Amino acid sequence: MSESRPPFPPFDLASATAKVQAAEDAWNTRDPERVSLAYTEDSQWRNRDVFVTGRAAIVDFLTAKWNRELDYALRKSLWSYDGDRIAVRFQYEWHDAAGAWFRSYGNELWEFDEHGLMRRREASINDVPMAESERRLFGPRPESEHGVDIPLR
Repeated sequence: MSESRPPFPPFDLASATAKVQAAEDAWNTRDPERVSLAYTEDSQWRNRDVFVTGRAAIVDFLTAKWNRELDYALRKSLWSYDGDRIAVRFQYEWHDAAGAWFRSYGNELWEFDEHGLMRRREASINDVPMAESERRLFGPRPESEHGVDIPLR
């Protein structure tokens, strides 16, 4: 297999933290094709109440997501890790086509293959309406804030 996405399991604190930051950076590009390359060809997802299998379906899912969730900006924080698994908490801000703003809070469970590709992703997410004046996230995280935990509110 020529595809690989370091760091590789088993994860330690440094490699798990790097994996989380790499995922945040990729998702903040809002490029479905680029993001999909971090997942196995047959990757299985649960995202809220939607079940997705495979890279092509991931691209379709993310394309629809970012057409709906405008000006999306994401922050992820490492919660836990063990072997080939990582748990993450995250929040992101976005607005819909009508201009209503939301902050979405969630948790993800990730499982990786030996090549560092994610074979399983389970995400539980809640959306909280907010005023535009309450925004805290304006584009990708500056490098000076890598590894900094995100506040709950």
